[in-house]
Amino acid sequence: MSEEILKALMQLFGLIAKQDGGAGSNEAEYVKNFLEEQLNAEAVEEYFAFFLEHATDEKAAKSEEEGKVQLTSVKDSVRILGICKKINKQLNREQKVVVLVRLYELVNADRKFTDQRMAIINTVAEVFKFSKEEFTLIESFVLHNDLSKLDFEDILIVNDQEKIGEKHRHILSGTLDGSVIILRVKSSDLYFLRYTGTQDLLLNGLLINSKRIYLFAKGSFIRLPIGKPVYYTDVVSHFMSDTIAEKISYVVDNVGYRFKTGGIGLRNINITEEQGKLIGIMGASGAGKTTLLNVLCGIETPTEGHVLINGRDLHHQKEELEGIIGYIPQDDLLIEELTVFENLYYNAKLCFKNKTEEEINQVVEETLKSLGLFERKDLKVGSPLNKMISGGQRKRLNIALELIRQPGILFVDEPTSGLSSRDSENVMNLLQELTLKGKLIFVVIHQPSSDIYKMFDKMFILDTGGYPVYYGNPGESLIYFKRLDLQVNSDIGECPTCGNLNPEMIFNIIDANVIDEYGNYTNKRKKSPEEWHSLYKENIVLPTSSDVKTAPPKTLDIPGWFKQFWIYTLRDFFAKISNTQYILLNLLEGPLLGFILAYLIRYIVDPNSDIYIFRDNENIPPYIFMGIVVALFFGLIISAEEIFKDAKILKREAFLNLSRSSYLASKILIIFTISAIQMGLFVLVGNSVIGFKGMNFEFWFALFSLSAFANVLGLIISASFNSIITIYILIPLLLIPQMVLGGAMFTFDKLNRDLTTADKVPLVAEFMPSRWIYEGLVVHQFVNNKFKKNIFDVELKESYADFRVAYMIPELESILEDCERYLKSPEAEDKKQFLSDLELLSYEIGKELSRIPSVSFPEITELTETSFSKEIARATRNALESIKGHYNHQFFEANTYKEKWLNHNISKDRENFDAIKNAYFNESISDIVRKVFEKNKILRDGTHLIQNVDPIYQMPQPTSAISFRTHFFAPKKHFAGTFYDTLWFNICIVWLITIALYAVLYFDLLKKGLDKLSDIKWLKSK
Repeated sequence: MSEEILKALMQLFGLIAKQDGGAGSNEAEYVKNFLEEQLNAEAVEEYFAFFLEHATDEKAAKSEEEGKVQLTSVKDSVRILGICKKINKQLNREQKVVVLVRLYELVNADRKFTDQRMAIINTVAEVFKFSKEEFTLIESFVLHNDLSKLDFEDILIVNDQEKIGEKHRHILSGTLDGSVIILRVKSSDLYFLRYTGTQDLLLNGLLINSKRIYLFAKGSFIRLPIGKPVYYTDVVSHFMSDTIAEKISYVVDNVGYRFKTGGIGLRNINITEEQGKLIGIMGASGAGKTTLLNVLCGIETPTEGHVLINGRDLHHQKEELEGIIGYIPQDDLLIEELTVFENLYYNAKLCFKNKTEEEINQVVEETLKSLGLFERKDLKVGSPLNKMISGGQRKRLNIALELIRQPGILFVDEPTSGLSSRDSENVMNLLQELTLKGKLIFVVIHQPSSDIYKMFDKMFILDTGGYPVYYGNPGESLIYFKRLDLQVNSDIGECPTCGNLNPEMIFNIIDANVIDEYGNYTNKRKKSPEEWHSLYKENIVLPTSSDVKTAPPKTLDIPGWFKQFWIYTLRDFFAKISNTQYILLNLLEGPLLGFILAYLIRYIVDPNSDIYIFRDNENIPPYIFMGIVVALFFGLIISAEEIFKDAKILKREAFLNLSRSSYLASKILIIFTISAIQMGLFVLVGNSVIGFKGMNFEFWFALFSLSAFANVLGLIISASFNSIITIYILIPLLLIPQMVLGGAMFTFDKLNRDLTTADKVPLVAEFMPSRWIYEGLVVHQFVNNKFKKNIFDVELKESYADFRVAYMIPELESILEDCERYLKSPEAEDKKQFLSDLELLSYEIGKELSRIPSVSFPEITELTETSFSKEIARATRNALESIKGHYNHQFFEANTYKEKWLNHNISKDRENFDAIKNAYFNESISDIVRKVFEKNKILRDGTHLIQNVDPIYQMPQPTSAISFRTHFFAPKKHFAGTFYDTLWFNICIVWLITIALYAVLYFDLLKKGLDKLSDIKWLKSK
């Protein structure tokens, strides 16, 4: 109370007391006691003298001597009016109520309810703008002891009699002299009490004076001579019983929880509560507060016991309890890039599908106004390190996210952590207001102030190891522990002077250590957690609740899948575009890298020329490969944090039972769009600089497909790991195998033999999308460039025939000669090789004969040891000659056609012909896909010969209808009896891998697998 207000109050006290004969002894005593409660001894005398100065004057004294009644002078009336107007604007509603009650209390001290005194109080009430009904209520509460004159809805009577009257509330007590009368001033939500009897009643451990009116503050309790105490929460619940229509029964029945590591987190937890209560949870560090909150709200499943809401099991009947629970963790749940309004707006859209846009906006604005955030609605939330709104406003906005949907039961984890004392009180006041609307709220609180501690209706205290040690009224908790600790003044819980209660003292008692004979504290506690828990079971009477079986209140109206998807998409989109740095970097890094890469490797062969020729640039294959690396890297980078940073928001939204697939689909749409733009800009700039013509769309779509794969892979690791450092450490681990097994850095036939196969891409590489995209782009560039596509089919026939004439048939003839030598001089050690050679000849010649209908040698289609002879050898040689003749003819035809085409185009327009070849054809890519530098043109793999040159001209030979695996750089791919262009087939494979990864993401298989692996390792360690 300010000095100005206190002086004004002393003036009012004095002006009232001077009426009708001046201040009586009781009035003077009341003023002095009042000042002693507010001030130190020195200041008391100063203000008491100030009171006496205004309580007496010469004229009043003379009138008193003459026995005349002194009426209120005009001068006093003007002074009273002036004082009231002066302090009216400085007092809030609650303070005005307290001033008015104290004026009544002054008059009540000597029971002098004269017209003059009451007129002054009427003046004060008028200036303070009290309604007639409220003024009459307060006046009746002060003046009357007759209960029949106190039949108001805002009066509660505590006594041992039957209820008299219809309107007032009533609590039946044990034997009690007189009554405890409690007044509720509804406009300010204040409660006052007075006692009309003569017994010793205690208010918060202090004796009640029957001549005084007491503020019945939050957390207070009245201890009666007989019967259970009357708590603040009991009083509030009686007044609120008519306004709360929805009933909630919340019962925790003997719940225990054991961690996966085997440690016990909670033991014998029993809680019974109903709507309209604010329950605190306290405990030392590691006592299990957050674990208890997680079990109570359904995040964790108890290993024993049940949590029942209106008779429904929270952990096993979740579908029946949808939307009743709200959860506010300690950390922020805000989207930092959005404004205060937008955070709440999109949350409301996810909760109410049938509300119109206007109704959503109205609900959001009303919520912001009720929380004092409306003036900040257009500010970005910002991060804790880059604050746009204060810490208290962030907490209130976090609460607003849950309040907007009005859950019946709310769980809050340390809402005051990191806040100033003022912000802490504001947040707690907000939570308490919610209980008045019928909400049941559980709050984990750490080191609360006295005022905050007394706001709670109940306090549940845990000791180390998850042992409950107290459950009951907060104001009585210190008394409980002081009694068990056998302390002096154990019946006093709060300071008699200031009324403060120090919750820290509770833990000082619980954690108190034994003192040794030298007066030093030891490491041994006086009472172990088990002992405190044993005392808890002996002394704490667990409450019971009415058996509510009706369905819990449900306020959720969740939109359908597509609407959820659209809301998620809009929310994510606006969050991203509001981050200017994020947008600029993502839009610029693609073209910037494309330009840098292309510019650096824009190689001109002739040192004496400034003309760039695409055909001669040896860096084109590395350029394609680096494009693949860029696509993978960009795809991983933009997605690696997406789900991780939403983890806390998702934890809260889990209580809304929203569609996971709609959330993931929205994420995928946004990051796929970003990747498409990035790759488009990269290809557009890079290809323009390096002169990569004729396949911009194919190049873009291939890189985008690869980036999309990386996007989903990034989402998987984002959803599976709980550390951003771990996620970014994993990125190189995911990239390097893609680079090594992509086919560009190392040829597959030069890898470790444990991984390779002679005629196909290694199996491990089949799971690397980089290999599919690299192969597809290189093959497509060679086969479909503007120069080569006209003669590729002819060159394929030419190469096919040339290989057989130049390498395959000579090799078969050489093997045949070895077989003939064996016939002449067979040796045991050569027999195995001989049989292998026969099998190879039979397979390869039979395969060729099946392709050439004009050549027929049925007698040599199956060569065996018994059938092979000089005649068969001669027939085999003749067959080889016939096959060779066939392919010589084929080669001649193809080569002739090719030469004619080349000569025709050269003679027609040599300059244009050379320009097209220089601009579209690349020698380096040609060398790679033809393997021109390969020394071993043909390989033998057991009983098969494998072409090891010109893979681009080697069509796959499928072994079954679904066979699709081939050698690297195959010009076509086979599946289901049809051949497809390599690029498009390979892109389809990448999308199939991406879809498979989406299934892993949707079902959270990696995270579940890691958790399972962790459990197995722990069990083995035991």
